[in-house]
Amino acid sequence: MTNAKDATLNGFAELGISGMLLKALEAAGMTEPKPIQAQTIPQALEGHDILGLAQTGSGKTAAFALPILSRIIAERARNKPRTAKALILAPTRELAVQIETVIKDLAKGSRIFTALVLGGVNRGSQVRRMAQGVDILIATPGRLADLMQEGAISLAETRYLVLDEADRMLDMGFIHEVRRIAKATHPQRQTSLFSATMPAEIEELANSLLKNPVRVEVARWGTAAAEIRQSVIMARLKQKRGVLAELLSDDAMKQVIVFARTKHGADRVTRDLERDGFAAAVIHGNKSQNARQRALNDFRAGKVRILVATDIAARGIDVPGISHVVNFDLPDEAESYVHRIGRTGRNGAEGEAITLCDPAETAKLRQVERLIRQKLTVAKDLTGAPVMEGEKLSDGRPKRGAGKESTGFGNAARKPEGSTRPKFGQPKREHGGTGRGKQKHNRRPSEGGQQRRAIRAA
Repeated sequence: MTNAKDATLNGFAELGISGMLLKALEAAGMTEPKPIQAQTIPQALEGHDILGLAQTGSGKTAAFALPILSRIIAERARNKPRTAKALILAPTRELAVQIETVIKDLAKGSRIFTALVLGGVNRGSQVRRMAQGVDILIATPGRLADLMQEGAISLAETRYLVLDEADRMLDMGFIHEVRRIAKATHPQRQTSLFSATMPAEIEELANSLLKNPVRVEVARWGTAAAEIRQSVIMARLKQKRGVLAELLSDDAMKQVIVFARTKHGADRVTRDLERDGFAAAVIHGNKSQNARQRALNDFRAGKVRILVATDIAARGIDVPGISHVVNFDLPDEAESYVHRIGRTGRNGAEGEAITLCDPAETAKLRQVERLIRQKLTVAKDLTGAPVMEGEKLSDGRPKRGAGKESTGFGNAARKPEGSTRPKFGQPKREHGGTGRGKQKHNRRPSEGGQQRRAIRAA
């Protein structure tokens, strides 16, 4: 495996991009390549496989799209029915939609035909779109595997394959489908794999799919962007609602994503924000594609300044100007922390990530710190300070739950979700002295347990 040297080229023309693509780049205000683009584009144009290690917001979509567009435009080959010259695999619907939007902007005036194949939308329209063949297919693994099995799509003519956010596809259990899809492409294909983290399974996948790839790394894997200020507020679960409301009362929090661990938790956070006077939208795996896109559009347009999301739904969110990320819950996988906070501090802008950590989540916090190789600053420790009657938010509004300690989410705060007993990272219920009965739990499937079904749902 070779290593790409730091490029010192100025301008996309010097990287080998020409014609209509240059005009489209200039129209989009893109005149100077970002590091990932400067290192990737010349190598890809020469036909090398690429192993890219880059955080979200680094410009990697253009890094892999421009060489593919350049080659397809130069080849001028006609599309064959049900085929695609290039395939870009993405883990989520949001990311797939974002990638197609970027490609359409880059290919303006070039008569490049694209198609989206993803779960949650009508299959028939996707089959009809592929009937005449396309230049570039952007797809999620589950739906693509289904349509391939039905014979609606053939990858025999696919000579360019891109796996974007491969680590997330691993997390979502799609590696089997990815291997099967890759095997169906042309044997002489050019392959690029991009990932923010590089666990052993992704290293193994890269070794099996890439041929002597050029390794491009713009940030050490497992690290967060230097522009993101990170801190922790230690707060018990029952305190988190009040802490979040206090944070959001600060005018500096102009556009905020709040991450919850489960879809039920995301809905709960959203309801309580609205009760506390904050307009918020929510996206997670149980929402339809239309509902998710509507929430994203409202967030992007500034109709709501707070978006509540789970890990599965948040990948692919590329909204300029996100000032803050708040981790209401720590994620089950430390790698998800890196992806979460990467929603802010994009394209060199500054951002801030604040994590609310219950003492029962301390082990997860330590896992995050080991991954990112730094100890996070504890800005406040509220675990010894109950929320009492009479306390107010910074804007003068009274906090909810006056009279007693705030329970945050009422009974739900005392009932761990998805298990008959408290899971790792969740607090046990504290019983009073009545001695009556054990806690009852309603079994609910976790976000992780439904990830593949939610993505592949049609």
